[in-house]
Amino acid sequence: MDDTLGLLEEALQLAGEIGHHVREEPLGELPGGLCVVSGRRTILLNLEKQAADRLTVLLEVLARDPAVANQPVSRLLASRLRAVAGG
Repeated sequence: MDDTLGLLEEALQLAGEIGHHVREEPLGELPGGLCVVSGRRTILLNLEKQAADRLTVLLEVLARDPAVANQPVSRLLASRLRAVAGG
């Protein structure tokens, strides 16, 4: 669980550094994901989900963003992003 919380925190920081706004709020059964709110790239994360589920959603969004390649990340986060991206 510690790895999950640490990765979630690192991924949240990374998302902000590459220009995403992240909102964590109750979304019912919806997992969340990338959307545009008032012209701003926003990642919605469902606060009602476990940290691991929120991390999965965040990794899926970040793995598709080419700006991530230019950012320094931990080996663990890089590994998780590669796994999500399929490589």
